[in-house]
Amino acid sequence: MGKKYYITTAIAYASGKPHIGNTYEIVLADAIARYKRLQGYNVYLQTGTDEHGMKIEHKALEVGKKPIEYVDEVVEEITRIWDLMNTTYDKFVRTTDPIHKEKVSEIFNRLYKQGDIYLGKYEGWYCKPCESFFTETQLTDKKCPDCEREVIRTSEEAYFFRLSKYVDQLSKHIEENPGFIEPATRKNEIINNFIKPGLQDLCVSRASIKWGIPVSFDEKHVIYVWIDALSNYITFLGYDVNGNHEDLYNNLWPADLQIIGKDILRFHMIYWPIMLMALGEQLPKKIYAHSWFLMDDGKMSKSKGSLLYADDLVSKYGVDGVRYYLLSEMPYANDGIITDNLIVDKINADLANSLGNLVNRTIAMSKKYFDGEIKEDTYVEGIDDELKTMALNTAKIVDEKMSTLHISEALAAIINLARRCNKYIDETTPWLLAKDDSKKGRLGTVLYNLLESIRFIGVLLQPFVPESADKILEQLNTNARSLDTLNNFGHLKISDKVNEGSPLFMRIEKEKNDKA
Repeated sequence: MGKKYYITTAIAYASGKPHIGNTYEIVLADAIARYKRLQGYNVYLQTGTDEHGMKIEHKALEVGKKPIEYVDEVVEEITRIWDLMNTTYDKFVRTTDPIHKEKVSEIFNRLYKQGDIYLGKYEGWYCKPCESFFTETQLTDKKCPDCEREVIRTSEEAYFFRLSKYVDQLSKHIEENPGFIEPATRKNEIINNFIKPGLQDLCVSRASIKWGIPVSFDEKHVIYVWIDALSNYITFLGYDVNGNHEDLYNNLWPADLQIIGKDILRFHMIYWPIMLMALGEQLPKKIYAHSWFLMDDGKMSKSKGSLLYADDLVSKYGVDGVRYYLLSEMPYANDGIITDNLIVDKINADLANSLGNLVNRTIAMSKKYFDGEIKEDTYVEGIDDELKTMALNTAKIVDEKMSTLHISEALAAIINLARRCNKYIDETTPWLLAKDDSKKGRLGTVLYNLLESIRFIGVLLQPFVPESADKILEQLNTNARSLDTLNNFGHLKISDKVNEGSPLFMRIEKEKNDKA
């Protein structure tokens, strides 16, 4: 097997059903993981759920359930949606797992013994939804700077983690490893908003809640949810505080890519690297913070009733329709917009019109004119070279965009090739060539170029819309599905027959959608 590639998502907080913004993260990670597998990497994709904390304790109480019963139900819903979206995670972790809890306890103990965690008193502001503490100066208009909700004044005995001890080491690492934090705007945010003003030591225990991992030497405290949650990336690989790591950890750590949302920057870009530094472990190679999907009128909000859910969207647009929209409409460093009307427009323009129409027309012409048999491409004209060059270049563009995490631009390049193929049909007029027996050789060449270009599209689409890509390659009746086959043009075998065509994407009428 090839080189290792360890990729993680942030683990979803098990307080309720994940909305489409949460779902985007696992779909993004899945597309990257699938592409890396196509490149020959031995990929390990880890996702899961963060299941402790005050918010979950209170939610369980509200519905008259024990916290573990509550999170069991939420986890079932999260895995249902991850599976519905056809994501190929290798490991789904839960922070209520006994082995994880034991390892987190050992991590906490070690940090305490080496003087990186100490007992003190916390006085300040606490945001219950974010499970986060803030100083007066960190608040925005006296509200939580992350979610903009009300905060409460709190004072309690707590254990603290000496962030200040490692801040210079972290700054040096960020400076010497330009690709460690992406996009650059997020790196600047971390430096200017958190590191330069000075890091305060981090509160890492709570005495006022019970639903968490107990501090083994002081059981009136539970370990703060972020120390617990962040450790998942190593505990489930078999990390051991004494260095007796399991093979999985030795083979996979450090992570190649950790994907998070932009709302949890400081946890993953400050607390997490400093935890690893304190443990003497390597830092992940790259942490990428994606942006948010917004509605027309701003951020999705439960209180406004403006949350969208993946299963609702899939029932209207199909799994690949939703995957395609999410991956094509989230820019690299800016927020994306999502509404039903925009999804319909995107599916109709790109998938039904450009891609679906191309495949349907080409397969139908191949069946009509040659009974589906693939003919030699020997009657070449200048316009053919232009199409072939674009197909070969598209594979290179996708590779470059995927390597720099510009996922939406990779998809745009593939759809541009489909559009170019449609233009090629208009330019070569196969229906006119078919009327002249002396031009049958040219017709065969034109259809070969179209079928082979469609193969390029099908191969490249596999990470993004896997079911549709498989249908395309199945209709072409080809096993040439690897990225290596895109190094040259001409892998479809002469005299093979294409299979029966079937529509890939149906055009969606907005009127019908509005009633849905």
